[in-house]
Amino acid sequence: MEKAKLSVIQLFALMFIFEMGTALVVSYGTNAGKDAWLAILLALCGGIVLFYIFHFLYRQYPNLILTGYIREILGKYFGWIVGLLYCLHFLYICGRNVRELGDLLVSSTLSETPLLAINLTLVLVMCYVIHLGIEVVGRTAEVFIVILLLLGAAGNFFVLVSGDVDFQQIRPFLEHGWKPVFTTAFPHLLIFPFGEMIAFTMLLPYLNRPQLIKRAWLTAIISSGVILSWTVLLNTSVLGIDVMERSVFPTLTAVGKVNLFDFIERLDAIVVFTLLITVFFKASIYLYVAVIGIADLFKLRAYHQILFPTGTIVVFLSLTMASSFSEQGEEGFLNHYLSIALLIVVPLLMLVVSIIRNHFKKKMN
Repeated sequence: MEKAKLSVIQLFALMFIFEMGTALVVSYGTNAGKDAWLAILLALCGGIVLFYIFHFLYRQYPNLILTGYIREILGKYFGWIVGLLYCLHFLYICGRNVRELGDLLVSSTLSETPLLAINLTLVLVMCYVIHLGIEVVGRTAEVFIVILLLLGAAGNFFVLVSGDVDFQQIRPFLEHGWKPVFTTAFPHLLIFPFGEMIAFTMLLPYLNRPQLIKRAWLTAIISSGVILSWTVLLNTSVLGIDVMERSVFPTLTAVGKVNLFDFIERLDAIVVFTLLITVFFKASIYLYVAVIGIADLFKLRAYHQILFPTGTIVVFLSLTMASSFSEQGEEGFLNHYLSIALLIVVPLLMLVVSIIRNHFKKKMN
């Protein structure tokens, strides 16, 4: 493990930005129709339950990262295979995030720029920051979370005063009942983004004050979940559910409609810069936890020697996983079941095994 320490503020900043990720911009929860905002809040409740599972496992093995205590719980060989699956999953999601940012930039602002140039530049910067260490990533997040909040406040203010908001568009409440809300929240919205927080089980041993993990984690997921719910509600109020369901980047479309006095317009740059910040940190965390997990599994002395080769794999994945954004969405659906297994089923299995093992240890003592 790297000899580094994260403060609670840095952990919160990383978690908050990670949760925002691409969910802030892409079409999110629209299967629930006008009640997408409610589905997100329900998924948030499930995310809190998942946190307690992750936290329980961490307390059993406070000095081990995820790939370490998987082998302790599930056995040396089977645990090693599952740990490798987690590392590959982290790399795959990292590539998806890089691709989504590249697609947004090409479609909105850099239409003449090759996708390779955008993705390669982003991954090179990610590799450089990660090479400097997780403490540098954490300190950078402390700065950028302030910028992110200011951009969010500005974007919300201009949309609200633009006159485009019509809250009647989110009515009637529960138009099609609770079923589409529950089926959208569980498991899809539970996995993305709340289940993805399992990546931070690779970072918890670095915290300088472990007793504050619960406060930082819960604050991050609750605040980010509420913001995501509000963003979807606001987008629906501006665009209407029909446009929301057809739009690839609804937040970009909603903010792009702002036109105050024929002077304040083209504010979609706010959305692009927001996504640039959130994807950079989310993809960086995924890349970092993947390389330290691989280093742990293969007993390497440092992760730096595999960082740039792994970054090359991420660039390759981001370019080859799909030929278009819509195809990427379909291909992501195929990954849906693997995500359910790794982000929900396996942690539950480890929880059950740990509880049974602790029970028998107490009986023997």
